[in-house]
Amino acid sequence: MNPTPGPNGSQRTSHPLSDAAKASLLKTHTLFRMFIVAVLGSFFVFQLDVSYLWLTAILTLAGIILGIMVLIRAVRLKESRLVLFGTISGLVVSAVMVMLVMVSALFFNQVRDYQECARHALTSQASNDCRVQLENSMPGQFRQS
Repeated sequence: MNPTPGPNGSQRTSHPLSDAAKASLLKTHTLFRMFIVAVLGSFFVFQLDVSYLWLTAILTLAGIILGIMVLIRAVRLKESRLVLFGTISGLVVSAVMVMLVMVSALFFNQVRDYQECARHALTSQASNDCRVQLENSMPGQFRQS
């Protein structure tokens, strides 16, 4: 089997990884998978119901911790750019989730009432009524003019 030519036409050979390097790569990829599951899990749990806000917060925190660990490993061990890009993107999503969790916790009762109303709204008029009810239940400085 011949080595594949590189971009400049020269032959590039891949050096076999040592057992320690393979174990390190496997650990990084396992942490990356756990990170992705935590980030996606926090997003989808947030979509379910505001009563699961505590689980969303835990998954978001786990995602941030795992993301920082993967980011450090990816930079230190010079992992693939895909892992680096995925980790940075996931950390951005986690930062947005932190803001969503904080706002939902701040306005927990209003969000819970809106979700209950929207769950039973069958028409667009009923959905609009739920939205108006949410706007009216917000404190004055958060209402639309």
